[in-house]
Amino acid sequence: MTAPHGRGPLHLAAAVDQRGSSDAAAYVEPAQLAERGALDFVTLGDTFASPGPDALGVLARVASATRRIGLVPTVPGNRTDSRRVQEAVATLDRISRGRAGWRSGGRTAEHEHETEYETEHEHETGAGAGADVRFRACGEGDMGTGEGVTGGPGARDRPHRVDYRGSTFSVTGPSTGPRPPQGHPVRVVDATGSAARRTAARYADVALLRVTGPAQARALRAELRDAAAGSGRAPDTLRVLGALTVDLGDGERAAEPGHGGGGPRHTPRGPLYRGGPVGLAELIAVWHESEAVDGFHLTPAEPRRDLERLVNATVALLQHRGLFRTFYPGSTLREHLRLARPARPQARTP
Repeated sequence: MTAPHGRGPLHLAAAVDQRGSSDAAAYVEPAQLAERGALDFVTLGDTFASPGPDALGVLARVASATRRIGLVPTVPGNRTDSRRVQEAVATLDRISRGRAGWRSGGRTAEHEHETEYETEHEHETGAGAGADVRFRACGEGDMGTGEGVTGGPGARDRPHRVDYRGSTFSVTGPSTGPRPPQGHPVRVVDATGSAARRTAARYADVALLRVTGPAQARALRAELRDAAAGSGRAPDTLRVLGALTVDLGDGERAAEPGHGGGGPRHTPRGPLYRGGPVGLAELIAVWHESEAVDGFHLTPAEPRRDLERLVNATVALLQHRGLFRTFYPGSTLREHLRLARPARPQARTP
């Protein structure tokens, strides 16, 4: 089977959360396994262990033990600490050489508030503007290739300031650091609720949909793309992934009638697929080929067991069929997702 002309490539991501583990080293092996399968990125929540390392700290450790896989922590954010969060994720992007993304924590998909994401977006723009001033003052171009110093000879010695004013906050003062390798890290938004979809259409790079059927997914994907176009974005700058929990423990037999499997089906934790790796590969292929989604974010029900079966069986089968890549197309998460590096934010200098 080959992808029809005009449809984008399949994108796959997985959660690497582990119940009860507070050792950052325990997350290295799952991330490396996902990388061997050429998955776009892995995600990690920030509430899996307390006390213990947070998601940003864990994935900073994982960054040094991996080379290509994208790293997307869930980090708590609100109106008072969004700038700190943005700076921390930008640091992860630098540590990983352009492989970072982030999901904002502390809210459910049904209760996203667009004003909060707008605040985060403004923090990103304001902080990005400041970083970009310093970036250019150091004589580096947009891709770090010596594009030239703005302001002529001696510009790097002159003080540079940020002057950004948004609807919810302002930034005035000296820049604090270089621009992240990706321009800004990839933003992932849980977009199942209607308010969350409006937010995702305006600000997200990746939107996650917790749905149980391809028809529903297709309708919501079309809604997201139309809303993105309505907000002035090109629809192709947004990737829409189905979000499923997968239980592969009982194999293909679990999906047969009378065994309580198959699916996906609704559960209190969200859509669940229960069956075997072959059936999951078929589900992924059918949804993608019908343009219901651009790919999937999969959460193993049993972390180690199901991630191994996902990568070594489901992904391997998709690769064998020519439906999923066998190597990474580049070195950054944006390259994996086939998303362009965003233009530099505007900033004013004296």
